[in-house]
Amino acid sequence: MTIRLTGTRRCRALLASIRYDEIVVLQGAPVLGAVFAIGALDAVRVWNLVLLVLANAALVAHVFLLNDWAGIEHDSRDPARASRVFLQRGVSRREIGVLVLLTLVLSMAGLAWLGRTPLLLGLLLMMASALYSLPQVSVKGVPLANSLLHFVTGVLHFLMGYAVFREIDAGGAVIGLFFAVVFSAGHLTQEVRDAEADARNGIRTNAVCFGRRACFLVAFGLFTLANALLVALALQGRVPDALVAVVALAYPVHAFWTWQALREGLPHVSVRRLQVRYRVLYAGIGLAMVTSLLLV
Repeated sequence: MTIRLTGTRRCRALLASIRYDEIVVLQGAPVLGAVFAIGALDAVRVWNLVLLVLANAALVAHVFLLNDWAGIEHDSRDPARASRVFLQRGVSRREIGVLVLLTLVLSMAGLAWLGRTPLLLGLLLMMASALYSLPQVSVKGVPLANSLLHFVTGVLHFLMGYAVFREIDAGGAVIGLFFAVVFSAGHLTQEVRDAEADARNGIRTNAVCFGRRACFLVAFGLFTLANALLVALALQGRVPDALVAVVALAYPVHAFWTWQALREGLPHVSVRRLQVRYRVLYAGIGLAMVTSLLLV
């Protein structure tokens, strides 16, 4: 049944198609990149930080809107998503396409204002998104390559914020590895969550190709590596040493929640619950980073 909307209701339905929760989650890497590089605060730096947040919000919105636009047929056959796709809100694919272009233009305009390097990194992230989502290439369905793409974009996303306030250097790149490993682990966990739907749609993700349990264990191994990397960075003085205590508290909790999901057999609801929980943990680690850096 076609849903017909007009005026304000259509605008609201269109805006409701944006994944605001993902936008909030993916503010972390570039904002922390900026905080590591920003130095002493002044009016200009604060304005540039605000503009970075706005430009990145538009870029992340573009990434997920493009993913939804390109994958609407698959999502419509996914029982966990079918009732929430934009077509069910009365929004057409053409309208989402317009929003995809609008968010891209806004994000690139903001990054261009911030400088050549942030713009270049934003363009690379945009291209990576197209490689992942567009059916003509669809790296999403290429095992290992999709994880490598997430690893690379994890570094680029952190450096995009870092480059607003400082030239990219080895120190920034090394810290960016932590975010890249976390991003890759999160991607694999999401593949485990969506494995049944992806298999039904013929999308050969890592979880479909190698099995959900194996993929889940590798994801937790990457989370473990990320925590070890953060401790190593703290011991080297690249990040605040207070993060060692934060990791010591957070990692066992994450491990327990991971074991719970594994014991339950990794159904969609358990993996989704785990995602929400570990995102809260890593938000806490990010907050600890910001607080420690501001107190230096």
